[in-house]
Amino acid sequence: QAQLVESGGGLVQAGGSLRLSCAASGGTFSSFAMGWFRQAPGKEREFVAAISRSGAITYYADSAKGRFTISRDNSKSTVYLQMNRLKPEDTAVYSCAATYRHQGGRSYYILNEEYDYWGQGTQVTVAS
Repeated sequence: QAQLVESGGGLVQAGGSLRLSCAASGGTFSSFAMGWFRQAPGKEREFVAAISRSGAITYYADSAKGRFTISRDNSKSTVYLQMNRLKPEDTAVYSCAATYRHQGGRSYYILNEEYDYWGQGTQVTVAS
């Protein structure tokens, strides 16, 4: 059973940057493919970014491409989301997720239901 704890959220001006962290405990971190999702008020939770077990392969939602970078440090059991050039529409609760799933040749996962464990989330607010 894995536990995930996010940190690094806060209030930032448009154009600014934040770095989110997600620390994992329980389970073998290098066995998890990881992802970041976000949920804005009144909206469905949406995929942001995903990373393979080794960290070699990443995938981003169109809204995150070119601005966000997902990375991981398996020695620290932590996954990161570096967010640059933030926009007011990035305001949401950001959650990390972990999955043991092995499906064909896939290295990352982008659907909520593909993930086994979730953190409680960290609020990101971008002021205009």
